[in-house]
Amino acid sequence: MRFWKKKEKIQTEETEKKPGLFRRMWRKFRGIDWKNPVNRWKLLFASLFAVVGFSGFLWGAIAFTSNPSFCSWCHEMAPEYVTFEVSAHSEIKCTQCHIEPGAVNMVTHKVHSLKEVYYHIVGVPDPIVQTIAVTNESCMTCHSENRLVSATGDLIVNHSEHIQEDIPCVTCHSGVAHAKVVERGINYQKDMDYWTMENADKLVNDTYMRPNMGTCIDCHDKVNKGDKPWEDIQYSLPENPHKDGHGKQDDEDGHAEAATTNLSAEDKAAVAKKKAQGIIFQALGKQVEDVKISMECSTCHLEVSTPKNHKAIDWNQNHGNAAINTLDECIDCHQDSKWIKHFEKQDIVSLIDAGASRTKYNPDLSIVKTDSRENNFCSSCHSYRPEGHVESDVWLTAHADKAETKQQKEECYVCHDQSKTLENTKLTAPTDVYCEQCHRTGFKSK
Repeated sequence: MRFWKKKEKIQTEETEKKPGLFRRMWRKFRGIDWKNPVNRWKLLFASLFAVVGFSGFLWGAIAFTSNPSFCSWCHEMAPEYVTFEVSAHSEIKCTQCHIEPGAVNMVTHKVHSLKEVYYHIVGVPDPIVQTIAVTNESCMTCHSENRLVSATGDLIVNHSEHIQEDIPCVTCHSGVAHAKVVERGINYQKDMDYWTMENADKLVNDTYMRPNMGTCIDCHDKVNKGDKPWEDIQYSLPENPHKDGHGKQDDEDGHAEAATTNLSAEDKAAVAKKKAQGIIFQALGKQVEDVKISMECSTCHLEVSTPKNHKAIDWNQNHGNAAINTLDECIDCHQDSKWIKHFEKQDIVSLIDAGASRTKYNPDLSIVKTDSRENNFCSSCHSYRPEGHVESDVWLTAHADKAETKQQKEECYVCHDQSKTLENTKLTAPTDVYCEQCHRTGFKSK
């Protein structure tokens, strides 16, 4: 006999397994006498308390997640947070721009934003790209559409006429809060550690935040060709590398780049250069076409500050010395980035290093020569033979006194190389005529 054997437990009503908490609460709720008005009042107050509590929790959650500092918690949002903090919009909340006004839009957006939590856990898109444009309704909650002249008193922009054409504000003001970090290619995950407030002044400046003149020119050029590019909202957004076909550039006929697909890289560059130079000629008033919107500077600018030395009669022929001595000042106006819509891709490390060790420009002929050949503003004129050269057979024997001194020779070198360009070397000079074709033994320099 096994006396240690446990006695079988006799199932009784007292030893039945007790029901769970929610089952007991449900039984208790069903047992309430709802005919009793006191119990109905208790239910009303309890429901009211629950609604108030839930609403308070929901409002608190929305307010907490709408605070810009909340965005800074995520490592991948560093570029957006740093650029926002140093922008003119730093005193408002992100949601005031990125969510259309209205409580329903706010709640809907928060629900949709749950996918950002998922991306944060499994891996965010690299780079992060804005795919939903800020609407005019969001902008109009703070700004007026009646502005005609910029705060500086120079730029003429009739905002109301642009809005009447349904042109999105972000078409011109795409960099106002985030300095076009996507377009510049400096918001990849490998660059996140560089995005600190200490580096903000090296990575962000007015060039990227204010409306880019190239954007105005590109849009006006398309309007003159009968297009309304803003009707496709992708025109106002940065190019999305995660979506095929987004951000394709247009050729000079205003059609998709399919027309130049079969061209070599050099031929495509030549087409782009010709287009840019044509626009520059229009802006200078040297190429007048039957257009809807004039491209001349005075169309948009009340004050075009032309330096005094530019007004000299012989300036076009004798500005070489000024270019050599003050190239950094010339480039403030005469740079390609002023005339194109998109900024070139940048290297974040180079930007930080350049910002930390910014050096003063020293006169350098080789730099000026390269710039005059590559810069579209300069090469738009330098690619044509000067009128003073007259006929080639006459100029050949008559130019000696125009190239006597070292300074005069330097002016020649802007267009002509002294020696023959080496094979497999890109020819950047406007002409393939070089000095040693005739002066094979060299020549004296004064």
